[in-house]
Amino acid sequence: MPIAAQPAEKATIAFRQAIPNIPGKSLVAVVVDYPPGGASPSHVHARSAFIYGYVVSGAIESQVNDGPLRVLHAGESFCEPPAASHPVSRNASKTEPAKLLAVFVVDADDTALTTPAH
Repeated sequence: MPIAAQPAEKATIAFRQAIPNIPGKSLVAVVVDYPPGGASPSHVHARSAFIYGYVVSGAIESQVNDGPLRVLHAGESFCEPPAASHPVSRNASKTEPAKLLAVFVVDADDTALTTPAH
């Protein structure tokens, strides 16, 4: 099924806070809810963003840069380097929802955490 035909994810910023002992940096927590069969469009993260991801529930298929396609289950985590491309980020199930917590350490003036991949 092409990405355009897949149900979209819902990304919600749950927390944003300047990091007091690291001037110019912020911590941003984003909850990503994937409906069954849901996917994020291919995207690139902010050039300054170091990301820690934690699968809260369900299972997520993820590919970062040219790395392998991985299936991550509830309780598993991963990291992404700054300026990573994310060609695949989707729910591994067509019948169950999935939830991901993505925590960004990012330059405080970076307002766009992701941009569409070209």
